[in-house]
Amino acid sequence: MRSPLPRQQAQWPQAQAARGADDDAGLGAELAEVVAGARRRVVRGGDRHIDTAHLLHSLLESDPEVRAAFGEGAAVARLLGYLVQRSIGYGLRWQGSVEDSDGLPVVEGAAGFSPLAAVCVARARERAARRGEGGVRGTDLLAELVVEPQARAVEVVRRAGVEPHEVIKGVDQRAAG
Repeated sequence: MRSPLPRQQAQWPQAQAARGADDDAGLGAELAEVVAGARRRVVRGGDRHIDTAHLLHSLLESDPEVRAAFGEGAAVARLLGYLVQRSIGYGLRWQGSVEDSDGLPVVEGAAGFSPLAAVCVARARERAARRGEGGVRGTDLLAELVVEPQARAVEVVRRAGVEPHEVIKGVDQRAAG
């Protein structure tokens, strides 16, 4: 199923270069596009790092399995609405600050990610490895974004009226079925 949202074309050379770097980091082409989309949001918004909310926004726009993990109904529309408001200034209290990993080990060599987003990406790789598949799926990253209570993605999900544990349950059910 194709997303009803238009895909943005990479407009900056750094986004093109980042796609290759993200591929090399073990994310695969699909999630490299997600990271490139998040990176474009960072550039447009003047943010310092790709945080978990940037990644969530990009995942929701590009991955039907991620949207399905939120179940039927208006949850995805509420999430996207909140994220768009954030990107146009509603979430300025986050701008200029770094999403910290709050004591979690910082992943080295993850330039461009907030410390917590870097940890979530590393854990998504581990989740994919445990599943026994080579590539990281969007749902692997989603599950890791919403499991961290300090993550901005968790705040967004909760504000949209969705409990993070329900998202993880949806991801796990889809993986098992």
